[in-house]
Amino acid sequence: MNTVITREQAAANARRVLDRARARRDALPIREAAEQAAVGSFQSADEIELTLRRLRRAARVEQVMTPRAPATRAA
Repeated sequence: MNTVITREQAAANARRVLDRARARRDALPIREAAEQAAVGSFQSADEIELTLRRLRRAARVEQVMTPRAPATRAA
């Protein structure tokens, strides 16, 4: 039994799968993520871990420093 789905449904299904994979990846401890990323890479797990820690630190600083725009109502 073959089921035909629309292109939009296929895209939504693919997006859902990718979102779940990203959530699993983001939930990993930094060291474990670095070890997984190092498989088949020219960089060591230590180098990747250092890069990940720098990126996370920079993202936190950027998040704190980004000014929030006041809510405005259209007249």
